Amino acid sequence: MNIEERISSELNIPLKGIKTVLKLFADGATVPFIARYRKEASGNLDEVQLIKIKDRQHFWLEFDKRKTSILKSIEEQGKLTDELRSKIESASSLNELEDLYLPFKQKRKSKGQKAIENGLKPLAILLQNEMFDAKIEQRLAEFVRGEIKTEKEALEGAINILAEWLSEREKVRERLRDQFQRFAVVSAKLKRGKEEEGAKYKGYFKYAERLDRVAAHRALAIFRAEKEGILNVSVDVDKERAIENIRRFGGRNYADNSYNSKAFEEAYKRILQPAFESEIKKDLKEKADSESISVFAENLRQLLLQSPLGGKNMLAIDPGYRTGCKVAVLNSNGEYLENRTIYPHPPQKKNKEAAATLRNMAESHKVQAIAIGNGTAGLETEKMCRRMFNNTNIQVFSVNEAGASVYSASEIAREEFPSLDVTVRGAISIGRRLMDPLAELVKIDPKSIGVGQYQHDVNQPLLKQKLNEVVELCVNHVGVELNTASYPILAHVSGLGPTLAKNIVEYREEHGSFKERKQLLDVPKMGKKTYEQAAGFLRIEEGKNPLDNTIIHPESYKVVQKIAKLHNSNVEAILSKEISLDEEKVLSLSEECDHYTLEFILKELQRPTRDPRSALKEAKYNDISTISDLIPGMELNGVVNNITNFGAFVDIGIKESGLVHISELANEFVSNVQEYVTLNQQVKVRVLSVDLDRKRIQLSMK
Repeated sequence: MNIEERISSELNIPLKGIKTVLKLFADGATVPFIARYRKEASGNLDEVQLIKIKDRQHFWLEFDKRKTSILKSIEEQGKLTDELRSKIESASSLNELEDLYLPFKQKRKSKGQKAIENGLKPLAILLQNEMFDAKIEQRLAEFVRGEIKTEKEALEGAINILAEWLSEREKVRERLRDQFQRFAVVSAKLKRGKEEEGAKYKGYFKYAERLDRVAAHRALAIFRAEKEGILNVSVDVDKERAIENIRRFGGRNYADNSYNSKAFEEAYKRILQPAFESEIKKDLKEKADSESISVFAENLRQLLLQSPLGGKNMLAIDPGYRTGCKVAVLNSNGEYLENRTIYPHPPQKKNKEAAATLRNMAESHKVQAIAIGNGTAGLETEKMCRRMFNNTNIQVFSVNEAGASVYSASEIAREEFPSLDVTVRGAISIGRRLMDPLAELVKIDPKSIGVGQYQHDVNQPLLKQKLNEVVELCVNHVGVELNTASYPILAHVSGLGPTLAKNIVEYREEHGSFKERKQLLDVPKMGKKTYEQAAGFLRIEEGKNPLDNTIIHPESYKVVQKIAKLHNSNVEAILSKEISLDEEKVLSLSEECDHYTLEFILKELQRPTRDPRSALKEAKYNDISTISDLIPGMELNGVVNNITNFGAFVDIGIKESGLVHISELANEFVSNVQEYVTLNQQVKVRVLSVDLDRKRIQLSMK
């Protein structure tokens, strides 16, 4: 079975579609481009399916490389038989492949190898084949020579040899792997003297759970505790049953040969149990990583696509105590105008001066909204602003400032605001992410945005890859206005990248605004293939061609002209809805292009795509100040600010977020938290319990 057939079988996607998609990838096509503009070729596959195809292709290419490497290694040893070659070539999993390679793998010198060097191989064969202990013991003396000083040492060496032979047998490993995968129990125990240091892992001090029931967040927690030296984590199965499996599938079972039994036990205890424990831990970690990265990626997607406030004159505040609150003024285009520092909080407590400054700035710049970072002193600053502007039309928003400090010290921030202090840059970022979250958050490493669980414990290269995929899909889903976009967001447009993004900005600065999409071909290093990939995702709001402000690809403009001609009209009249389109007439142009493209064009002409994100609504406010104000049974308004596998965290207007456990999300069984809540969703919650010592709040949405 070749790679295309494997992927088709795995993903249950027709082989023809797999072949076409892989060819498109090989030709430089991107996931967003194929998903939107090559539906006919791919069989209408979406972004998720296309990414899976790409991932599986990478996996199977690496798998085949490993096969080739193993075959070469065994052949160089002169041990590659036709039967072994056939088994290796037909292997369909990494575990199966590595099991076949195990007897030929170069290893550190083992106990068994040392015993063979000391001449004990014949004794190991005797132990394996002889029916009676007495006959084995009669011959022990002849093996006491060289480094072997006693008959006991000879027996131990031979048992080690036999144990290693048993542990390398394909059938034995296959049987024990099945036992571990089906019946293993994962356990964790506190290391002596680590009670105080490991207090946050208290729930795992005496932990045991069947492998198939271990949730991703629990796996990551115990592995982190193990790494920190707090817990010992083990994976075990029924020992007697495991040894019986070795006996049944590994060797002869003679009732009067006790040394065989000792070899079976040695094989399990010294080799197979540690090996399968490591394998299970690795598989469990990979599964937990995958699930956690999926949660993180979905949270990031929701965060990037959260509702934008849009263009409004704004005060953006980065709150603080001792160093004060940095206040930046932004106009409706997000352009920085001025900044001030106010000191309304301890230790200065200059409330009157702070209020006067804010009122003056709000009046002089006709401010419509205030964005306040939710970090240190954020809650107090928000309350102050709500009191001050309570009877005005100015909206007040608390903004998640995670990553703002990372942006402030970044090269991008230095390029944008070379003369401003990092704290002022942070305030500007807070304001801009309220106006347009996507445009601002793409400037920050996704890992710094602060949504997800155990993000520093998971596979970092995989996390980076998946988060970058999310950013690319979100940017291309929303689209980019060619004449106002910054280079960080342009860099994520299908086919572009940082160099071309900077070239576009430089071209724009030198030649003025783009009047039509095809001008992109004049940008340095912009080839026809790249233009093909990018053009449909770049809009021009006031250009020469009205189609440049739609998501219809330039390659289809001729078809649109024919549609207009069929209706005795023009493109402008169709887009302004002066005339209604006849669907049958449009679909009659099947000789011009495929059915999917015609339907896509028809839909876009009838309702041109702009920003698909909904408008932002000001969150409802709770009249509480601290966790001490909470009483069980109290009903509150909240905003979901993080989602994990085990529940959702909700901002209720105080410093501590409350947890709605997965069991409290709905009056029915919930298996996937993300099917019930979304990031930044406004929700009604009820207080279940409050732990003042641990600053923990349990909430319910039932």
